[in-house]
Amino acid sequence: QVQLEESGGGLVQAGGSLRLSCAASTSSLEAMGWFRQAPGKEREFVATITWPNITYYAPGVKGRFTISRDSAKNTVYLQMNNLKAEDTAVYFCACRKEYEPGYGVGSTYDYWGQGTQVTVSS
Repeated sequence: QVQLEESGGGLVQAGGSLRLSCAASTSSLEAMGWFRQAPGKEREFVATITWPNITYYAPGVKGRFTISRDSAKNTVYLQMNNLKAEDTAVYFCACRKEYEPGYGVGSTYDYWGQGTQVTVSS
């Protein structure tokens, strides 16, 4: 079992920045990523980073969001810049221990955090 602890959500004005953090209880992972779910919408992929530090982004956040990893702290960060109202959602951290095709597919991740709210006011 892997525990994930998220932090860093909050309220920000459009154009502003936030950084989310997700600390894992183990370093034995293959990938860790972020998904989000807005009210009335399905969960969607945001970004993920593999343990060789390869990153993947959803098209709508590429160039604005940056995912990174601190291996010493077993922590992954999501730096979100130039936030837009449509980025408002609950953001979930997720991870997995073994490779499966589809880094952007939520069902390939085995462990999930409790979620942190990000609200962008326009």
